[in-house]
Amino acid sequence: MKDPIGRVSKIKRSRLLMAGLVCAGLLGLSGPVQAQVQLSPQQLDDLVSRIALYPDPLLAQILTASTYSDQAAEAARWADEHSYLTGESLAKAIQEDNLPWDPSVQALLPFPSVLDMMAGNLFWTRQLGDAVLGQRGDVMDAVQAMRQKARDFGYLQNNAQYQVTDGGPGQIQIVPVDPGFYCLPVYDPLIVFGRPRVGLTVGISFGPRIALGAAFAPWGWGRSGFEWRSRTMLVDGHAWARTRENHEAYRHPYVRPPHAAGPRVERHELRPTRPQRRGGPVEHRR
Repeated sequence: MKDPIGRVSKIKRSRLLMAGLVCAGLLGLSGPVQAQVQLSPQQLDDLVSRIALYPDPLLAQILTASTYSDQAAEAARWADEHSYLTGESLAKAIQEDNLPWDPSVQALLPFPSVLDMMAGNLFWTRQLGDAVLGQRGDVMDAVQAMRQKARDFGYLQNNAQYQVTDGGPGQIQIVPVDPGFYCLPVYDPLIVFGRPRVGLTVGISFGPRIALGAAFAPWGWGRSGFEWRSRTMLVDGHAWARTRENHEAYRHPYVRPPHAAGPRVERHELRPTRPQRRGGPVEHRR
């Protein structure tokens, strides 16, 4: 007769191991989720739904930055503290401060609300980053599946901010009408990815315009996006090749690298901040 106590002990050890992995992610002991779990198409759809309708260049930067989830909180704090800066002044401050984070994370500094979302939902960010490292093609397929739903239901279409083009199955692109300006789409996934409700005609609105001119070229802006047909993610004109296997050593080849690495030095004056929220000042521009 088999030993039932031994079997129970194995079950308990298994549960403790899973609990430890979850706690490690929640406590920020690692970057992307270490347990290499393959997510199902439905799980991936749910994972990307909140960002699937973002324009291609911004989405590529978010997916890349999600693999550096351990840097999100500090980057969000810096963005909040410098939210009074815009355009070239912001780009100059990023350069002068010699920020230690990956260029894809620095690329999101003009979007404090995006960094707040990533820092405030670290478990989601780590899940997304791990999926990007291990299931990049599946993640891109999920984005396309959600875009197709929003388009079929009439929510995703050309507007004053973005042009939506369909190059064939699985190739819906969203690009800014003016490549120097971005507006964050604001939408409820439960609405835009479901059948239209009676009397509801608007599902997507937009935040304020954010200028990203030539001064932001060192962080890949203007040369990032996707080759949807080949399921390739492009950052600063190069295929992004970070994976679960090489994620500790991989350094992306930026054509115009950011300021040379060195000790971080604050070289500009900070304005007084407003009341704190979630570890950082209120985002002034929002």
